[in-house]
Amino acid sequence: MIEIEQSSGNVYEDLSTPNASEMRVKSQLAAKIGEIIKARHLTQVQASEILGLSQPKLSEMLRGKFRGISEAKMMECLSLLGHDIQIVVKSAPRSRKEGLIEVVFS
Repeated sequence: MIEIEQSSGNVYEDLSTPNASEMRVKSQLAAKIGEIIKARHLTQVQASEILGLSQPKLSEMLRGKFRGISEAKMMECLSLLGHDIQIVVKSAPRSRKEGLIEVVFS
């Protein structure tokens, strides 16, 4: 019988990946960048010129290989694609020892 374990909501944490929270944020940012590129009907070459990344680096990022790309660079990419970035810092509920880092798209 196969044992099923409920996800924590972060696949990187479930797989015990180092820096799981950072990886989750980067994956969300990369997915959004990919959505915008697709919605604007840009080729990877066109998008890489806008974003200041090489086409191979952009391709890797969109395929989930973003360890060499900072969150700041990914936010810059979103800005270059015409999106506002807003960082909100607030107190975590007392029920948690640590704060939560998440990406919210509106």
